[in-house]
Amino acid sequence: MFSKVLVANRGEIAVRVIRACRELGVRVLAVYSDADRDSLAVRMADEAICIGSGSASSSYLRADRIISAAEIGDVDAIHPGYGFLAENANFAEICSSCNIKFIGPSASAIAKVGDKVQARFHAQKLGVPVPAGSEGIVENEQEALKAARRIGFPVVLKAVAGGGGKGMRVAHNDVSLVQGFHAARIEAEKSFGEGDLYVEKLIESPHHVEIQIVGDQRGRIIHLGERDCSIQRKNQKLLEESPSPILDVGLRKKMGRAAVRLGESIHYESVGTVEFLVDGSGAFYFIEMNPRIQVEHAVTEQAYGIDLVKEQIKIAAGYPLDKTWDSRAVVQHAVEMRINAEDVWKEFRPSPGRVEALQFPGGPGIRVDSHLVLGTTIPPYYDSLLAKIIASGQTREDALARLGRALDELVLEGVKTTVPIGKAILQDPDFRRGNYSTGFLPRLLASKGALTD
Repeated sequence: MFSKVLVANRGEIAVRVIRACRELGVRVLAVYSDADRDSLAVRMADEAICIGSGSASSSYLRADRIISAAEIGDVDAIHPGYGFLAENANFAEICSSCNIKFIGPSASAIAKVGDKVQARFHAQKLGVPVPAGSEGIVENEQEALKAARRIGFPVVLKAVAGGGGKGMRVAHNDVSLVQGFHAARIEAEKSFGEGDLYVEKLIESPHHVEIQIVGDQRGRIIHLGERDCSIQRKNQKLLEESPSPILDVGLRKKMGRAAVRLGESIHYESVGTVEFLVDGSGAFYFIEMNPRIQVEHAVTEQAYGIDLVKEQIKIAAGYPLDKTWDSRAVVQHAVEMRINAEDVWKEFRPSPGRVEALQFPGGPGIRVDSHLVLGTTIPPYYDSLLAKIIASGQTREDALARLGRALDELVLEGVKTTVPIGKAILQDPDFRRGNYSTGFLPRLLASKGALTD
C-alpha cells in the first residue's frame, strides 16, 4: 500500500478520498488554491501546499504545480478525483515519468476513451451502437453546421474532453448551433483546458443510464450494475438512483456486457463508468466512457454495499480485485440528490456566498458526502456542488421516503440551493412511478410556472 497520496482536487471529492486513505492507513498531502485555504480538506490532510490563486486555471489545472507539490511532499501516488485533470492523459503520463503512481487508468486507456470522438469510433469497432455524429472534431461553426445538416436537427454539441455535462449545448437550428458552439467551447476550455467539440444526434427524452465497471492490473474486469442519471438540468445530473426503474434483467445484462467489453478492449484498470442513452423502445447507445471515479459513485456503493474509492486506491497499489465482487448483487435501493449552490428560480444560476447555518440530516439509511462546515465560503470559481444526500432502503419507495425526510431535515442557509426542486421532484407522481427521462425536469419546471421561494 502507498505511504502518502497527494489529492489533486477540492470540495467533497477531496474529503471523500482523504477518508478512504485514512481507513487504508495512508497519509495525505492536500493541494489547494487561495480560495480553499480554510477548506475542510486542508484541515483533514496531514500536509497541505498552496498551488495558486482562486481560478482553476491558476491552480487545480496546473499540472506543473501539482507535480512540484508531489515532489516536495515525497508522495507515492496522486489521486485526481473527478474533473480538473482526472481525465488528462498527459497528466497521467507525467505522473508515470516522475515515478508517481496515477490513481486511475493508464495514460493510454485515458487517451482512448477520454477523447469522446475516439471513444465513439472504438465502440463502433466493437459493435456497440452509438448515435449518429460528426466524423470527428468540428474545428469551427461552419464545420459544425455542415455536420448538423447532414445528421439532421436536433443535435448536441459536446466537448471532446472532460465530463460532468460541461461543454454541452443542444441546437435545434442553425442559429442556436452557432450560438451554442461558442458557448460550449468557452465552457470546455474553462473546465478542462481544452475546447475541442464534436456533434452528435440528439436522442430526445431518453433515459441516461451508466454502468459502473472495475478492473484490476491483472486483467479482471467486472461491472456493478447501473445508475439512472436522467434527472438533469443544463445537461448536468441532479438526482441518480440504482437500480434503474426501467431496466429489466435482459437489458441490464446486455448493457453490462457491452460496458465490460469496452473495458477489456483497452485493458482498463481502476474504476470507470460507461454511459449510455436508452430510448423508449429499449434500444441503447454508447455516448462516452469516464475513466475516473464519478460524482455519483456513492449510489453504487450504497446499493451494493462496497467502497469504490478504497478499491480504486488498492487497485492502483497492485491489489487484485476482490473476488467476491464477481457475483455481487444489489442489496438495497439507493437514490442520491445533489445539493448545489444554485438559484432554481433564476435558471440554476450559481449562488456563491457564506454558509450561515448548517445542519445535515441523519437517521436510518441516510449518508451525506460534503465538504461544508459552518462558515464555509462558497467561491465563484468552481462547480457549485455542496453536498450529496444518499438515501437507501430495501425498496425504492423506502429510499424515496428517506430522501424526502432528509431534505426536510437539512438546514443550509446563506446561499440558494437546489433543495426546493429536489422536493418537487420527489412529489411528482410520474417520478414516483419511475416514469421519467432526461426531459423530465424541464417539463416539471414548465408545469410549475414561476416557482416561489
